[in-house]
Amino acid sequence: MTKKTDSHDHEVQRLVSGQHHDPHSVLGIHPVAGGFVIRAFVPEASSIELQETSNGSLKVPLERVHDEGLFEARLDEQPSDYRFVVSSGDNRWELSDPYRFSPTLGDLDLHLIGEGRHKSLWTVMGAHVREHEGVRGTSFAVWAPNARTVRVVGDFNLWDGRVNPMRSLGVAGLWEIFLPGVEAGTKYKYEIISAQGALKLKADPFGFQMEVPPGTASVVNDSSYRWKDDRWISRRAKTDPLNQPISIYECHLESWKRGANGERLNYREIAHLLAEYLTDLGFTHVEFMPVAEHPFGGSWGYQVSGYFAPTSRFGTPDDFRYLVDHLHERGVGVIVDWVPAHFPKDDFSLALFDGTALFEHADPRKGEHPDWGTLVFNFGRTEVRNFLLANARYWIEEFHIDGLRVDAVASMLYLDYSRKAGEWVPNAFGGRENLEAVEFLKELNIEVHSDYPGVLTLAEESTAWQGVSRPTYVGGLGFGFKWNMGWMHDTLEYFSKEPIYRRFHHDRLTFGLLYAFHENFVLPLSHDEVVHGKGSLLRKMPGDRWQQMANLRSLYAWMWAHPGKQLLFMGGEIAQETEWSHDSTLQWEALEWDQHRGVQDLVRSLNFLYTDTPSLWERDFTPDGFRWIDASDPDQNVLSFIRYPADGPKKLVCIANLAPMVRSGYRLGLPSAGEWKVALNTDEVRFGGSGSGPQGSLFTEDESWHGWPQSAVLDLPPLGVLWLTTETS
Repeated sequence: MTKKTDSHDHEVQRLVSGQHHDPHSVLGIHPVAGGFVIRAFVPEASSIELQETSNGSLKVPLERVHDEGLFEARLDEQPSDYRFVVSSGDNRWELSDPYRFSPTLGDLDLHLIGEGRHKSLWTVMGAHVREHEGVRGTSFAVWAPNARTVRVVGDFNLWDGRVNPMRSLGVAGLWEIFLPGVEAGTKYKYEIISAQGALKLKADPFGFQMEVPPGTASVVNDSSYRWKDDRWISRRAKTDPLNQPISIYECHLESWKRGANGERLNYREIAHLLAEYLTDLGFTHVEFMPVAEHPFGGSWGYQVSGYFAPTSRFGTPDDFRYLVDHLHERGVGVIVDWVPAHFPKDDFSLALFDGTALFEHADPRKGEHPDWGTLVFNFGRTEVRNFLLANARYWIEEFHIDGLRVDAVASMLYLDYSRKAGEWVPNAFGGRENLEAVEFLKELNIEVHSDYPGVLTLAEESTAWQGVSRPTYVGGLGFGFKWNMGWMHDTLEYFSKEPIYRRFHHDRLTFGLLYAFHENFVLPLSHDEVVHGKGSLLRKMPGDRWQQMANLRSLYAWMWAHPGKQLLFMGGEIAQETEWSHDSTLQWEALEWDQHRGVQDLVRSLNFLYTDTPSLWERDFTPDGFRWIDASDPDQNVLSFIRYPADGPKKLVCIANLAPMVRSGYRLGLPSAGEWKVALNTDEVRFGGSGSGPQGSLFTEDESWHGWPQSAVLDLPPLGVLWLTTETS
């Protein structure tokens, strides 16, 4: 027996128009007087029949009760399990009723989300393949507190927004639905009707996979990856990164290397090539420019649209897991660039997500970045902080990332960053500090360092903000490391000068030691220094080709000996001729030339010597690990200093002659008597040098010099750097 529903009923009208906030209250099965009523909404159906799964003999036709496709039947008893058999013309298919399931989010999850403190937010938001109430399918959950209604659309409903309206949970603005039968690989988005009635088609903020750009749909993903790096993770948790060798190779996956025919490599292909390359060169870590999904390749990944999705340009999330796992297997740590400062305005992504400024500030003086044409996260909103903090944890937990390099920290710290007077809003105390962003960064670092021992956090921060890499309990931001942008600018300025003029810029190499121990610094020669007309590192060097190569080798040897950890952008290790282009691969053909192979050989030697020499990394961040021998010889362009280990006699002396002539018979003060070995000479023939300078060992004389009790006489190679080591106390 059936009973027709009033087609003009307000609830039905809201349902068939796709604007009902609680479709589960109308659809599915519900008790009524004398039995149960069951309703289904399938706009394209000509007829629907209910069949009980456990009893195939029970077949009940549903009556069309609304022209838009609403069907209904009255039942005497509630079926234990059932499905719909739908007919439309000559087509027939089975459909499990998504509106008979309870929510997949529990009370505790709702409570934590409402308070903005769900540390594993990604485990309940987004799309999850699961078994729910005995049925396999996919649950969907999204945050859209100001929406009139939210519908999930995708391959499973022919992208018809009328078919699967979601249920508002009435808590924290969450919308939810479980769709039986939906499996991994299915594309989907959310149709959101704003409070003003505007329709927006949005990718999932928690989507774990995205279409390959230019596609913008989210993709249901279900990981089956089995990690093999337990020993790596266990060992990482027991190490103090500050007292370990860290030599970072910064890499842009798209342009590092291509296939034989110029084709894009996938994550698994890159894994083997890159791991072999990095272990051969001795780098301890690789830092990937942003791998989170982004619509425009020309942003290099810094305008993120899918914060929880590794870019599909190179494969699936499990393929990216394989890349990280294989690098760990070969002893290489993995850092990723993480971008919590801003996001693009693309309409399919986070911007005005539910028709309102949800993730961003409504006031453009707070919510828009004038330089990059992007939107700024509202760090004062608990849900936004929870989104970002959970995202940081997600990359560490789900992809075993060893470090997060946080991009554009300065733009987060200052309300007036890149803004003129009248274009920014002071904080509650009238200052220019973004207090909400400061608290967010502190919370980020507290969580990462307390819950994931050994994981690095690195700030790209270019101002004089105090305590960026100091603990929060002493007033710092809590980062493990800070990029030393001042060192980078000063050092490159010095090395770009013709040697005859370097005496007037001598302080560019010495000034950094006045503040070298105020922060835990990484010395970056990053991608930013070899783009936008700045030229390659090689082309920054003055002189003829021999002098350019010699200068570049000296720059690297100076950098590797200097207090701080090292970062070198790809291509620098082969002395690439032209500046970096994200559209083309590195100029690997340069290695056909001896001089370029020589620079690569030098970088390899620097890395292995560095790792094997504790004096170069044990006291990177304390002044007792460094002493000048002579910082006051600008007329000869010569500088020299000592690096000390944490204990023991194994000191290292670095001496640089940054003039293009041999300094014969140069007397160098040394702190201890005995034999000093020449551990490195950048002018060696194998590095492309002239072969001048000392080889083997030196022996001190009992003559004080440079304020030190011993000294040795040696010839300094032109545009060369020497490393001397000793085991005498």
